[in-house]
Amino acid sequence: MRALVLSAVAAVAFAFAGSAAQAERLTDKPLVDANWVEANLDNPSLVVVDIRSLTKEGSPYDAGHIPGSVYAPYGKFGWRAKVDNVVGMLPPLDVISGRIGSLGIDNDKQVVIVPAGENSSDFGGATRVYWTFKVLGHDAVTILDGGQRAWLAAGKAVSTDAVAPGAVAFNADFRPELLATADDVAKARDAGVALIDARPVSQFKGETKSGVVARAGAVPGAKNIAQSEFYSDQNGAFVASDVIESLVADAGVATDAKEITYCNTGHWASVAWFGLSEVMGNKNTAMYDGSMTEWAADPSREMIIPE
Repeated sequence: MRALVLSAVAAVAFAFAGSAAQAERLTDKPLVDANWVEANLDNPSLVVVDIRSLTKEGSPYDAGHIPGSVYAPYGKFGWRAKVDNVVGMLPPLDVISGRIGSLGIDNDKQVVIVPAGENSSDFGGATRVYWTFKVLGHDAVTILDGGQRAWLAAGKAVSTDAVAPGAVAFNADFRPELLATADDVAKARDAGVALIDARPVSQFKGETKSGVVARAGAVPGAKNIAQSEFYSDQNGAFVASDVIESLVADAGVATDAKEITYCNTGHWASVAWFGLSEVMGNKNTAMYDGSMTEWAADPSREMIIPE
């Protein structure tokens, strides 16, 4: 069934591909700072997307946001969907394209994603949304390094005026090479593709597991680089490329290796994917969207308890 879903996605992507135009990018950097965002706020081609999650106190967007930004909370907007009983998947292309268009984002817009920036897992919302834009063929996307935390630390102004964007057409140009399937993961070792498990060490070793994953353990042959290693919770910033190179070397993986990142639901895996592909620059990196939630649900798929 998963293969059928991907075939349908590919078919929709083919239909969209001819009409998708590339935006004139204001930056080619995966991360920008608060000064860059402030300097470009008046540019009509810029759309700042606040993805901070709702809290017990309510909407952080209503309490204060970057002036002019639109709100699309990571857990509520529909950035991810349940597909074939697997949670956290890329929604069908027509669905996610329509949602992006509802934010006033067309193919000519430069997008800046703003998470809260409090910790690595929170920052994973931004890397997952960034990956979504990249999979949809939209390169004009970047992340505010450190998120709203960095914006406030820099003493920048906030607004409580809500922005209600007009809907526009966003046309996807699907890039299948960025999205790995369970079949890709199963063939990885024989194909010479490295598997990067981005979960905490305790989950990688099978000592603990997520409640959405059926079995403890890891995919055979996987190397562990925990997503928390890619982001400094203390400094509120993503680590530099040389730090990532050291993480990769310590894991025994080449910096230019063909590789697939995975985790439990494709959230933490996006942090590793972003670090490896966008910050370090290894464009041979894909992400397994279904991750362990999909993999472990099939008892025929091998899992091990790493030593």
